[in-house]
Amino acid sequence: MDTVSLEYRFSLPDGTREIFHFELIDESLELIDSHCSDPLPGWTRLSFHQCPNCPMTETEQAYCPYAAKISNTVSRFDRLLSYERVYMDVITKERVISQATTAQQGVSSLLGLIIANCGCPHTNFFRPMARFHLPFANIEETIWRAAAMYLLSQYFLKTEGKVADCELTGLEAIYRNVHIVNRAVSERLRAASRSDLPANALILLDVYAMNFPYRIDTILRDMRQLFTPFFKDVFGNAQ
Repeated sequence: MDTVSLEYRFSLPDGTREIFHFELIDESLELIDSHCSDPLPGWTRLSFHQCPNCPMTETEQAYCPYAAKISNTVSRFDRLLSYERVYMDVITKERVISQATTAQQGVSSLLGLIIANCGCPHTNFFRPMARFHLPFANIEETIWRAAAMYLLSQYFLKTEGKVADCELTGLEAIYRNVHIVNRAVSERLRAASRSDLPANALILLDVYAMNFPYRIDTILRDMRQLFTPFFKDVFGNAQ
């Protein structure tokens, strides 16, 4: 079974370290080590601040998969404040990305990886992005990656004889749903943690989901000039 390894290493202001190691099954992108708390805390129950767009019921799912997967991260950063400085290394087989940043920014990047693989039906669409995870991505990089991922998914649909969405309508709908989910989970986190860090890290991540439908047209229009070589076919004729 082929796996993809990722590791987040946090060097904290008090001299301690927090290390999160992940193994993703290459084909399914399932998290082998889910970093869940055991036992799960009460705030991870499905009914606790359940998302208004959640399709699950307690009879079929006692715990929110999103909350369950981030519970270990929340508990391990319960003593840290959002603005405190940390030094981070994000390690994959191919490269090491190091950055001095705020705890809020670092945990936000970590949550982005976990949430994409948490089993929530609204975030499962981001699994391909988790496979090619880019820590600390800005809004332009995120839109580039999300649009490329979505259009590639539509290409695969078209090869199977299905209707492809080249207008990115479905991608905008995905982000609107994720924004609703993130807002509800942030309410869980305010009740769960003594620190402002977990909720603020999620809010920072949610800024992308909230702004995506409004920024995508502008950013893609600005990116259009990058593709001028493709505006002529291989024979030099204008498309």
